[in-house]
Amino acid sequence: MRDIVLVVPCYNEADRLDVDAYRTYADRTPGLRFLFVDDGSTDSTADVLEGLSSNGPAFETMRLEHNQGKAEAVRRGILKALESEPAFVGFWDADLSTPLQELDGFLEVFERHPAIEMVFGARVNLLGRTIQRNLMRHYIGRIFATMAATALKLPIYDTQCGAKVFRVDDTLAELFREPFLSRWIFDVEIIARRLVGSRADDGPPVRDVIYELPLTAWHDVQGSKIRLRDFVIVAGDFLRIRRAYLRRAR
Repeated sequence: MRDIVLVVPCYNEADRLDVDAYRTYADRTPGLRFLFVDDGSTDSTADVLEGLSSNGPAFETMRLEHNQGKAEAVRRGILKALESEPAFVGFWDADLSTPLQELDGFLEVFERHPAIEMVFGARVNLLGRTIQRNLMRHYIGRIFATMAATALKLPIYDTQCGAKVFRVDDTLAELFREPFLSRWIFDVEIIARRLVGSRADDGPPVRDVIYELPLTAWHDVQGSKIRLRDFVIVAGDFLRIRRAYLRRAR
């Protein structure tokens, strides 16, 4: 296993953090470190993370004084993770809606495809897989995914899955250097920034460096922070991203 840091953004996750699952997977996965970013939690998340961090160097905690949203928590965490110069960094939802065992498949993709820079989990409900999603959110997600794919001009299926891993190179930090415009759909913004960068440095087409990996398991976890009314905010964020990046990427 090559050195990898997974950033785990946390906001009031004390009742949902499966500390045993994190410990077990870390014990069987040499070279893996978790960086938990406590995004100004007001419950006992800090205490839970302190107890987890006492288990050794595989666990580290970074605390933001005030709640700044998932996008900023991930951004700050990735930049912190890059300071230790790992081979890979990524981010993973704290509730483990994507089981940690899925990480094995992500790393296999990087091993098989040296040109791939990013591997994104995709929640595709195929035979032989266990993908359990709230039906209404699934349909709303499909509408959004279609809009994103059209705007990005990429055949991407699932921009919003909370499991993503990046190969570390000289350009990765630039994707996270500046704060994101959106708190929720920063995943789309990452792709948009990569599109702009590809055009600026005459690099390989973005469709050749991003790999979507159909997950074998994913499940909705009760207590999600996203509400249906947030999709109205998401629509506005989507327009801002189009204006800021996508016109330049064409």
